[in-house]
Amino acid sequence: MENLFLSFYKQLANIDTSFVRYLYGQIDWSSRLIGITGARGTGKTTMLLQHIRKTFGISPKEVLFANLDNIWFTNNRLYDLGADFVKQGGEFLYLDEVHKYPTWSQEIKNLYDSFPDLKIVFTGSSNLEIFKGSADLSRRAVHYTLQGMSFREYLIMDKGIVFPAYTLKEIIGNHLMLATQVNEMIRPIPYFQSYLKEGYYPYYKESKNQYYDKLLQTVNIILENDLPALEKIEIYSIQKIKKLLMVLAQRVPFTPNISELASILEVSRNSLLNYLTLLDKAQLISLLNQDVSGIRTLSKPEKIYLNNCNLIYALESEKPDIGNLRETFFFNQMRIVSSVTSSIDADFIVNRKYHLEIGGKNKGHEQITGLENAYLALDNIEYGFGNKIPLWLFGFVY
Repeated sequence: MENLFLSFYKQLANIDTSFVRYLYGQIDWSSRLIGITGARGTGKTTMLLQHIRKTFGISPKEVLFANLDNIWFTNNRLYDLGADFVKQGGEFLYLDEVHKYPTWSQEIKNLYDSFPDLKIVFTGSSNLEIFKGSADLSRRAVHYTLQGMSFREYLIMDKGIVFPAYTLKEIIGNHLMLATQVNEMIRPIPYFQSYLKEGYYPYYKESKNQYYDKLLQTVNIILENDLPALEKIEIYSIQKIKKLLMVLAQRVPFTPNISELASILEVSRNSLLNYLTLLDKAQLISLLNQDVSGIRTLSKPEKIYLNNCNLIYALESEKPDIGNLRETFFFNQMRIVSSVTSSIDADFIVNRKYHLEIGGKNKGHEQITGLENAYLALDNIEYGFGNKIPLWLFGFVY
């Protein structure tokens, strides 16, 4: 345990607390058991260490942070660590990357039940099914999901410019006023273009020249390490999923022909739909579905996108399609705070009410004429007018 404490204190001493992610303030840190999931690279580890440093200082005795991918756990049980920690006066246990430890859910459940004064926070992959399995934690854990950075967060982290988050209702009803407030402080369009290329994952600041290389490494780790740790997947399937991702990257936004895709990959229809679900849960792609319920939701998605625009730049060998970038950005940001489904008449329906058509500054109203609650989200405009809203403003929703 001493080695774990030494590693923990070293990490804590080097953590920067000047910028914290949007989710930090939404978490009820007083809960006895907290689970935080999210895509690799979104900043879960940093957020935990920031909370510890801001709350307990740089060398707290009653706190322990441990990464379950640490070699220490090859010969030591998590439950024994927690029990020994409590005996030594420990009160707060922070566990990172729990999906790397096979019996994490059962042992966390046992710690929770055995030591009522111990508070536990754990993080894991976005594929982590914390409410399923033999040790169902649904009655015990409060669950949060950390997404990649919004455009608003990018401005805070990269430029030190702080803006509040806006609701969809505020953007639709007061977009001219909100855009005016932003434009009084910055020219948003150049920053927005930079964000689409490199602003979604916080680690882009470590080395912008190596960002895409690191992003591709992250994708490989998700597919080769995280998925097999969480799903019963053979190497054969991993190779098929990799091929599927690259096929989609060349075609998005893609209205899928499931039979054609299954034929290309030489897999069954059910296997292909399962692969799509896994990539969606891993936050590598986003599935746009119809606004339906019941058994029809199990059928093919209406459209497939890569999860975010940074992935488009990393995976697309040629210049990305601008229309794809615009739609991907809108879907990526809005699905975090709203229900987004496909529309027959426009690109998206948000919250089963608002029709949104995405395009460039010269796009006209023709496609949404006659529709109620219909709006244009337009790129390359600083201000909107009427039902024309700047596309970048939808990056302020979280």
